[in-house]
Amino acid sequence: MELAVISGKGGTGKSSISAAFATLHENIVLADCDVDAANLYLLFQPHHDREEAFQSGRKAVIDYDRCADCGLCIDYCRFDAIHKEDSRVVIDAVSCDGCELCMRICPEEAIYMEPENDSRLYSGSFRKGEMVYGRLAPGEENSGRLVDLVRKRAKEIAAESQIANILLDGPPGIGCPVLSTITGVDHVVIVTEPTLSGLHDLKRTVAVTRSYDIPTSVIINKYDLNEAMANQIKAYCSFEGLMVVAMLPFDRRVVDAMVACQSIVEYAPDSEITELLREACRKITHGWAVGCV
Repeated sequence: MELAVISGKGGTGKSSISAAFATLHENIVLADCDVDAANLYLLFQPHHDREEAFQSGRKAVIDYDRCADCGLCIDYCRFDAIHKEDSRVVIDAVSCDGCELCMRICPEEAIYMEPENDSRLYSGSFRKGEMVYGRLAPGEENSGRLVDLVRKRAKEIAAESQIANILLDGPPGIGCPVLSTITGVDHVVIVTEPTLSGLHDLKRTVAVTRSYDIPTSVIINKYDLNEAMANQIKAYCSFEGLMVVAMLPFDRRVVDAMVACQSIVEYAPDSEITELLREACRKITHGWAVGCV
């Protein structure tokens, strides 16, 4: 079974909850699909069995043996990626969008396109099973292709190791990487927070999961920071027929656990928040609850 944990906005505590769910199972494949800002590897420090390069696009490069420093490419570049430095034309690789216009208009044919392969896909073992994650290099494009590769590798590992459950920690928002994360999963858990923006983004995210016809549950994190807003979100979920599987209180030990490179389940196994997460794990679906400890 594949479970995806997502959020309509950043900062809701999605990754902390994903980490908790991962450590509530004795054998799991954990996939960090937030390739723009992967962070679960910092928490679990997996042993890397495999590293693969990912080509995300192409960047413009100057052949200085041909370049006449005419500056025509500077005038045409709409991304301000080309400038002069010490009377020499240079291209900022991070700002370059790979549109190829500079290459096409260069009168000296001094610009060519070079593949970008600085991004990486990692897989290996961690203390609760197997882990897969991607790290997109700065400035490289993310169209969801790297997320697809992360999921594909996670499924391969699950089949090879005969692991029943795959947990996907998705990126925030509702863009292409999120769609790549949730397509075809068995269940989605949306993590929200008791703020007006949290409710707004929850509604957008629910619209996306509904359009994909994916069973969806909701976790309201840090609900006690604004109980009136939390109740408003709970009322919205009730109206939409969404099950709120947990209302988690604010607990400073969640941060302490991350500093200790542990999930809250590992750091404070007898705490209220751990018991609420354990109960949420059981509620989501009967299939997912198999192995939940």
